[in-house]
Amino acid sequence: MVLEGVANRFTVLLPHEQDGWHQTVSRLLEPQGVETLTVRTGREALEMIESRPIHAVVLDVQMPQLGGLQVIRLIRDVRPRRSPAVILLSNHLTNHLLREALGMDVFSVLAKPVDLNVLLDILARVLRRYYESRWPVSDG
Repeated sequence: MVLEGVANRFTVLLPHEQDGWHQTVSRLLEPQGVETLTVRTGREALEMIESRPIHAVVLDVQMPQLGGLQVIRLIRDVRPRRSPAVILLSNHLTNHLLREALGMDVFSVLAKPVDLNVLLDILARVLRRYYESRWPVSDG
């Protein structure tokens, strides 16, 4: 599996999507020790990030209440040193969006519909790059 050797008590935040791919990602990650949480709105994503440790966040540019870019700005304000890695999804990739996202230190920007293999590969890279030298420890 893609995340073999890197998953150990990580939490990944996923957007609820109509086509249900978030459920497939959850089914693939959770047996490897990665907890997945699903949110329906940008506001829910922000509240979740403020309330508990989140290691990686997948956001859609067009989420209800707060769009993905707005959530990223607020995350960076709330947790500037300990912001989670962000993967941004969009139906319409433009050079302007890419420049803006990369200027906000987004790890990756993906076009929708999501290719699950690509998303899983990116999540594995996120966990390795950002957390390999500092695995999260259990609270229990």
